Amino acid sequence: MREPYLAGRLQGFGTTVFAEMSALAVATGSINLGQGFPDTPGPAEVLDVARAAIGTPADQYPPGPGTPELRAAVAAHLERFRGLRYDPDTEVLVTAGATEALTAALLALVEPGDEVVLLEPMYDSYAAAVAMAGGVVRPVPLTPPPPGTGDGHWTFDPADLRAAVTPRARLLLLNSPHNPTGTVLDRAELAEVAEVALEAGLLVLTDEVYEHLVFGGAEHVSAATLPGMRERTLVVGSGGKTFNTTGWKIGWICGPAPLVAAVRTAKQFLTYVNGGPFQPAIAAGLALPDAFFAGIAADLERRRDVLVAGLREAELPTVSPQATYFATVDVSGVRPDGDGLAFCRELPERAGVVAVPSGVFYTREHADLGRSLVRFAFCKRDEVLAEAVARLGRMRT
Repeated sequence: MREPYLAGRLQGFGTTVFAEMSALAVATGSINLGQGFPDTPGPAEVLDVARAAIGTPADQYPPGPGTPELRAAVAAHLERFRGLRYDPDTEVLVTAGATEALTAALLALVEPGDEVVLLEPMYDSYAAAVAMAGGVVRPVPLTPPPPGTGDGHWTFDPADLRAAVTPRARLLLLNSPHNPTGTVLDRAELAEVAEVALEAGLLVLTDEVYEHLVFGGAEHVSAATLPGMRERTLVVGSGGKTFNTTGWKIGWICGPAPLVAAVRTAKQFLTYVNGGPFQPAIAAGLALPDAFFAGIAADLERRRDVLVAGLREAELPTVSPQATYFATVDVSGVRPDGDGLAFCRELPERAGVVAVPSGVFYTREHADLGRSLVRFAFCKRDEVLAEAVARLGRMRT
């Protein structure tokens, strides 16, 4: 049904399923494993800097590109962990979270009718941002491994990637570590992506917000590090997932100065600036020692293992992810009709747990690929995960 007053390019982007599932969680007293936000505070070294900044001039508008200390910290962080060098003054732009960085980039770089190639399933803001820019989504489906196996790697067919690149293609949007699947593109896959981008002359926009939440056996490699890619690639990051500060909305985008200048032109008319007291805090976090970043990944990996084991004991076949906050379940074995949305709507009453149907992360043309899939988040306290696992286990009795 057409929404009155809503522009045609945004028809179909109504209230998200996250709102519906969160409301179900409240109404039923369920544990919400649908939305991906932590329920523990971030490191004191970060929080204390923000507290000290409140009530100071940091409460006022920061510089349009972001504070110099945060831009310098972002550049130093990317050089330290990825070997990428960016000029903090011309090649780093602070944004209102990664979502604004991605949206501003698409608004700045995509002309009406241009095509944006991306992997599917996709984070839900991508398709809406492409639509706002007047672009057209060209999805490349990821194929999951068999649920219940030790392999958590989803992959794409290189032929599908090449077929998605038409003469109208302008930009390739990557997300690795990938939400919602939790897969991490390996070097061979990234080399395939780079080859296609170089051959077709595509710009590349890579969302790397989960860069530090990668588990044993997987390695995050930024697409910008591949030969010939830095000069055509914009790298997006955020402090929210790394420092348990998703509500602060401090993100950034880095790349060649002409591309960043284009993004800055669009960004300045969106939020202009944001999060003055939080910018020095995220700068402090980015300078924390290597042991901090290794520790948060190890702790999250342990939580992943708790939830995945509980889901499997509840006879819910699960793909154990290589990264991020999320594990994917295929409900076709427990629901004859394979309806993941119906499963999620019934789960609060059946088990007192809320999840999100993965079908919302697919385009209409590939809706059947995600119909039986459901996403659970494990970025929660130990006692919350233990109770969720116990409730899911009681579904069998």
